[in-house]
Amino acid sequence: MIGTADTFSDQLFRQRPIVGILRNIDPGAYPELLSRYHGAGFTTIEITMNTTDASKIIREARDHWTSRLNIGAGTVCNVDELKSAIDAGAQFIVTPVLNLEVIEACVKAGMPVFPGAFSPTEIYKGWQAGATLVKVFPASVNGSQFIKEMQGPFPQIGLMAVGGVGAENFRSFFDAGAAAVGMGSKLFPPKIIESRNWDMLSAHFNQFN
Repeated sequence: MIGTADTFSDQLFRQRPIVGILRNIDPGAYPELLSRYHGAGFTTIEITMNTTDASKIIREARDHWTSRLNIGAGTVCNVDELKSAIDAGAQFIVTPVLNLEVIEACVKAGMPVFPGAFSPTEIYKGWQAGATLVKVFPASVNGSQFIKEMQGPFPQIGLMAVGGVGAENFRSFFDAGAAAVGMGSKLFPPKIIESRNWDMLSAHFNQFN
């Protein structure tokens, strides 16, 4: 039995519809990293389930950042991973693929879900199944023009561009009609995090204002 979702703040998400994606970051970096992230005005963070001790990291982040950050789970590929994510306190779910079973379980649990899709058919199937937003992945393959083209047949479907999105092009995806974007290493440069140069990380975040 999959439990019900904790509260996701749509208001927080709409303030800054950028999802920061954290994968295999040193657990010791999380406290200062999330503090700098929140301090830069970001509101939503995704911790991937293929990160070592992902459930523990999600749980600890929720304990500290409740009501200030939306904390979600990414790279959720099956229902077992979904259950682990919800048990850890995840407030939203992101998948890299279109798994209708996962979407259905999220809908039943009242859990916002952003399933991965690549083609118009997958985008429509994800939305029809109950997706909160559909994650277009990898967005870099077809670029922002694809997002723009999808506004024609699917103006009712919110799209989140993920994959190859960074400071140099994230605005073009919003201009094309994306409801949100997601970024991993381009938002969290590994070298900066590994060096614990937190002031440099804060300066880097300023590029996304």
